[in-house]
Amino acid sequence: MELFYAPGLAGGNTDLPEAEARHCLTVLRHKVGDVLALVDGVGGRYQAEIAHADKRRVTLQILAKQQEAPEPAVRLHVGLSPVKNPARMEWFLEKATEIGVSCITPVLAHRSERRHAQPERWQRVLVAAMKQSGRSWLPELREAASLESVLRGADEACRLIAHCGAGERHAGWTALRRGQSALLLIGPEGDFDAGEVDRAVAAGFVPVHLGPSRLRTETAGVVGVHLLNLAQAGAF
Repeated sequence: MELFYAPGLAGGNTDLPEAEARHCLTVLRHKVGDVLALVDGVGGRYQAEIAHADKRRVTLQILAKQQEAPEPAVRLHVGLSPVKNPARMEWFLEKATEIGVSCITPVLAHRSERRHAQPERWQRVLVAAMKQSGRSWLPELREAASLESVLRGADEACRLIAHCGAGERHAGWTALRRGQSALLLIGPEGDFDAGEVDRAVAAGFVPVHLGPSRLRTETAGVVGVHLLNLAQAGAF
């Protein structure tokens, strides 16, 4: 059954967000009396009936709360420098959501070619990926921040910075202990510069690699999410 996103559900009647309402009516051709499956983005899954519908508004009567998925036991936060190609950035957001990222921060580094975010568009990508993959938790999309700001605010138990420069680097999947929350930093197309890596290490970050190949930024983000999710689950 198609999933619809309806944040802030608390029983009774609720309206679908406008974009969800348009998709429900004009694409899927639902009508009054149809029963829909909803997710609220914070673990809840509901069954609801369309009580009213017009061109831009769908009002639902909540019938039952079917499931309450617990919050993930450990959080995986990825700080990734926005890539120049918008489609590649959206590909990363989609795949990271499907795999199971908890939080994403666009990180502005010295060599970042893209200096602005598209929060509204990116949020729509996250919602679509959550629904497509059947998940009940929507990743948190934070405001774009400088690398220095992210380093100062990091409070995860495991803090990692992936880079391709000189110096000792651990395999990313071996640097994380099972059950730890983690923040993984992925640099821009030109990589973090040496000074940025040094400042991250001074702030408690462990330098890591994600395998033998040199990866695109968005590919490194997806590989990192996958490897760290497996490491958190004890697969390694």
